Amino acid sequence: MPEENRIGTAMLSFAHVHAWDYYRQMSEIEDLELTAIWDEDVQRGQEAAAKCGVPFYADLAELLALKSVQAVICDAPTSMHREVLVKAAQAGKHIFTEKALAITSEDATEIMRAVEDAGIKFMISLPSRVRSETLFAKQILNEGLLGQITLMRARIAHMAALDSWFHGGSAWFADESKAGGGAFFDLGCHRVDVMRWFLGEPESVCAQKVNLTEVYDIDDNMVATVKFRNGALGILDVGWVHRHGPNPLEIYGTEGYLGIDAAPNGPRIQLISNRVNAGHLEGYIVPTSLPKALPMPMKQWVSAIKDNTSCTINIYDGWALTQLLEACYTSAREGRTVQL
Repeated sequence: MPEENRIGTAMLSFAHVHAWDYYRQMSEIEDLELTAIWDEDVQRGQEAAAKCGVPFYADLAELLALKSVQAVICDAPTSMHREVLVKAAQAGKHIFTEKALAITSEDATEIMRAVEDAGIKFMISLPSRVRSETLFAKQILNEGLLGQITLMRARIAHMAALDSWFHGGSAWFADESKAGGGAFFDLGCHRVDVMRWFLGEPESVCAQKVNLTEVYDIDDNMVATVKFRNGALGILDVGWVHRHGPNPLEIYGTEGYLGIDAAPNGPRIQLISNRVNAGHLEGYIVPTSLPKALPMPMKQWVSAIKDNTSCTINIYDGWALTQLLEACYTSAREGRTVQL
């Protein structure tokens, strides 16, 4: 049993490349205590359990029946999320999961219903949501400083296909049946989620994908355009074939522009707005004070369990992400516009 006032937590699979990062995160949170490990790969699970000094369970149901487990951290392949997360919710375990929530909207809906029925605390790892620059952009939108939003363009890319990142235990990232898709499904989650958070409900999607490098039998470069119900258009640009160059986020409105990009000394943010009084000065406004970053998703999740509070990222956000991802891939595969 975990020590008094600590949350007994099980790691469910080490399949994801970030699984050990989450283990390190939980090890740094005093309120969490690792009590068990399950993995669909028995050898990998046994090795992880030995390294962490906790019992390994080959039977997921047996682990979920343990009183010493009050919460779980899921890093199983995305194709297994419906099975693993529904069972965890039905067992009354609080859930922290790697993104995406599921491959299909149907599976995501089943997970959402199980979580809501169980009344557990849920968190999906979407760390872009807690960053100062993202919160600043949301604040600018909420205050209407850009006017009516006309277009948002968001790029995120790296060199995973160029440098053959995925092999061995991470090879499933390039298996569409297990991962749901390639670059856009994996890396694109971060931009897809933020775009929907900023612009609201989507109306339709049109996308194209390619396998440029043929290193993996899956998309490594993909672009999607999204029409939102408020009239705004979104351009999502995701790749595993990015060697150099920026990964910008740009938002255009009838009254202004907001641009965010990475820089050596932190995020570079530029704001132009007819609704910001800059006196006799004109041009770019670079904010010197940003909103304070929110706690990382895992810390929020733990606080919600301990204090019965709400997380800033919820189960609907996870469902909404899967819905838009699925629509983008359906459009790209079938060569048609998909209505939502």
